[in-house]
Amino acid sequence: MEDVKLSRMPLIGDPAPHFVAKTTQGMITFPEDYKGKWVILFSHPADFTPVCTTEFMTFASMHDEFKALNCELVGLSVDSIYAHIAWLRKIQDIKWKNFKHVEVRFPLIEDIRMDVSNLYGMIQPGQSNTQAVRAVFIIDPKGIIRLMLYYPLSTGRNFDEIKRCVLALQKADKDSVSTPADWRPGDDVIVPTAGSCGTAKERMESKDDDMYCLDWFMCFKKEKKAK
Repeated sequence: MEDVKLSRMPLIGDPAPHFVAKTTQGMITFPEDYKGKWVILFSHPADFTPVCTTEFMTFASMHDEFKALNCELVGLSVDSIYAHIAWLRKIQDIKWKNFKHVEVRFPLIEDIRMDVSNLYGMIQPGQSNTQAVRAVFIIDPKGIIRLMLYYPLSTGRNFDEIKRCVLALQKADKDSVSTPADWRPGDDVIVPTAGSCGTAKERMESKDDDMYCLDWFMCFKKEKKAK
C-alpha cells in the first residue's frame, strides 16, 4: 500500500480519494485505472463470514450485468491477500439459492492496515474498530463520487437497488433529468423545475404529448416503451 493520505470522510460530489493497493487481481491505482468507467467500490466486514459470502456470490453473479453498463466492481476488506484468495476459492464450492460454482473475477483489495478503509470512512467505531461496515460508493467515469450507501454489519445489501442506482445516475447524466421514487428503466422521468414564471406558465399550458405536469414545479417526460 502506498500514496494514501488520511483526510475527512469523502462526500457526494468529491473526487474519489486516490490510493494504490494490492488486490486479488494485481496492483491497482484508484481511481486512475478506471478512468472512463463507472465503478462500484464496496467494503465488507470480513472474509469467511456468512453474510459477506452471500453478497460476494450475488455480486459475482451480476458481474457481467454491471460490465454491460460500463461499470466495474472493486471489493475491500481488512483481511490479507491470502485470506482473500482462500475465501474466494471456497466460495466456488458453496451452493446457495440458485448460485453454485460462482467465480469472483473482480479485484478484492487487501487492506490490513485499514488505510483505504479509513480514507473512505468505512471504519465506523460505533459498529467496529477492526472491521469495515458494508459501504458502497458509486463513482462516475470522471472519478467523482456520485452515491454512497452504508449498511450495518448485520444487514446484507440489496443488489437490485445498487444496480438501479447506477442506471438512474446514468439516465440523469445522459438526458439531464431526475428520476422519481422507485424509478425503473422505462418509467417516466422528471424534467428540471421551471426557473421562471414564464416557463412555468408555458409548461402548464403546453400541449406537448411527450411531457405532462402535475403542478408548475413537477413535470414529467414520458419515456417511450420498448416494443
